[in-house]
Amino acid sequence: MAGKRFVRPYDVETQVFDWGTIKWLSEPRVTDAQKFSAGVVLLAPGKGHTRHNHPGVEEILYVVSGTGIQMVEDESGQPMREQVSAGDCVHIPADVYHETINTGWEVMKLIAIYAPHGPEAFLTTIAERIVPPGQLP
Repeated sequence: MAGKRFVRPYDVETQVFDWGTIKWLSEPRVTDAQKFSAGVVLLAPGKGHTRHNHPGVEEILYVVSGTGIQMVEDESGQPMREQVSAGDCVHIPADVYHETINTGWEVMKLIAIYAPHGPEAFLTTIAERIVPPGQLP
């Protein structure tokens, strides 16, 4: 599949977690992208990614829909928390701890971009299950 130029959600696998799902629409296995990865994240109401970091990898989160609390630690390691909603963009520097929690009643939809790619491959190893392309999670 590597080298696709047009990718639809049903073209790629779904990573399923207790907090929601991710579909990586651009990563080396799909588009042969070498400098970044991009995916769609769906966070269930009241759920989210708890505090974690990505060594050596920057992240951008763009909120497509829903509302949540985004935490990003500052240079001294102190957590900064802000309400985020549709249209908001969050930059997370490499190595910085962060978390995203859906505080709304509906699914929170995010676009996640990693540069360079890599964390998406790790997430495959810790997903509760992987749903093949074309199948519903």
